Amino acid sequence: MEQKVTDKIKVKKVVLAYSGGLDTSIIIPWLKENYGCEVIAMVGDIGQGDEMQGVAEKAKLTGASKVFVEDLREEFVTQFLWRLVRSGAVYEHKYLLGTSIARPLLARRQVEIALQEGADGLSHGCTGKGNDQVRFELTYKAFAPHLTVIVPWREWTIQSREDAIDYARTHNVPVTASIEKIYSRDQNIWHLSHEGGGLEDPAGAVPDDVWQLTRSPQEAPEAGGEVQIGFEQGVPVSVNGSRLGPVQILETLNRIGAEHAIGRTDLVENRFVGMKSHGAYETPGGTLIVLAHREIEALCLDRETNHYKQHVALEYARLVYNGYWYTPLREALDAFIEQTQRTVTGEVRLRLYRGNVEVAGRSSPYSLYSEDIASFTMGASYDQKDAQGFINLIGLPVLVRAAVQSQVSAPPDKPSGSSSPLGSSPRSSDEKTSKNPLPTVGRKV
Repeated sequence: MEQKVTDKIKVKKVVLAYSGGLDTSIIIPWLKENYGCEVIAMVGDIGQGDEMQGVAEKAKLTGASKVFVEDLREEFVTQFLWRLVRSGAVYEHKYLLGTSIARPLLARRQVEIALQEGADGLSHGCTGKGNDQVRFELTYKAFAPHLTVIVPWREWTIQSREDAIDYARTHNVPVTASIEKIYSRDQNIWHLSHEGGGLEDPAGAVPDDVWQLTRSPQEAPEAGGEVQIGFEQGVPVSVNGSRLGPVQILETLNRIGAEHAIGRTDLVENRFVGMKSHGAYETPGGTLIVLAHREIEALCLDRETNHYKQHVALEYARLVYNGYWYTPLREALDAFIEQTQRTVTGEVRLRLYRGNVEVAGRSSPYSLYSEDIASFTMGASYDQKDAQGFINLIGLPVLVRAAVQSQVSAPPDKPSGSSSPLGSSPRSSDEKTSKNPLPTVGRKV
């Protein structure tokens, strides 16, 4: 039986970030039982689909005095997801940040309702082992540092999801999770994540019953398919030539991608709190958008901007993943990204086949690609003889270093047993050269 928390801070009214899942469902009665406070539930609709059905009634049934169901889909797509797309951010090469990017919006709206309702406390259902606790609470600190934050997972004696299910049953809280099928899922219009249960062992394949949104490659259409995505200044605006609203674009591409088994990711990631975790992610529409955006950027950005923006994308992904959304650095990076996207306009065609995506064409009125210059056919636009001088100039540091190495004594030998597993270099530092065709460098002779 769950024991009451002692030596508690006194709070009268708490706004809970509520999802209707197992954890937040049992938090409502737990807060009332242990803090004797009024509990207001805030539900943010960011595209959870069927999960939203009956969520308000469930919150009231389990003890919430009020329930706010906020339609945040449009804002989520335009102010968060499209910024993510334009940045090019991908965490550790694979994760499209579907959960990470949603938390700042949900937490900010939770704070706004708390201030509106005169609440003196905030609560969430994030565990003490995860990243979400950081994302929520950094947002709390940014907008309402004076409010008390109650995190049940740091206080109660519940140690596992099995314990949570037992608590729900003893408090008449209806839940869909079971001991046998105990995956923890998080869904929004961008993705669906799966953790826990059999996924905690990364040595095995993801069980087939984990996947919910996407078809398996074996069940995808044999004929494959194509889709065209249009962009204006880095923002998706059309699908297959039809101009659509932001939410409709994602819903359409989710259906298309899921039909062709696009967007499945099996990922071992480094959490901000220090441990590694294993999860499965489904991001069908997002995968198509990210790939298409990368291709239109390759066409429209100059080399230096494109290469530097890749560094920015890594930092942007780190900020989003770690919960630093409401920070000056993220805003500064967005200002840079905004400038880079001014000419990222055009269309990209993608060919889809059983989980695979390949580019079938791209075009832009701002394309920097010149067929005349790039063609193997000789022409006046590019004099190939100029390449000799170019190579001589950029190769000067290489030439100088080689000359110095040929004239100085060899460095001390490596300690015993420290030989490189790659073998010796084609030109080792202690190799003596009998004939030196290079100019003398570094001393008079």
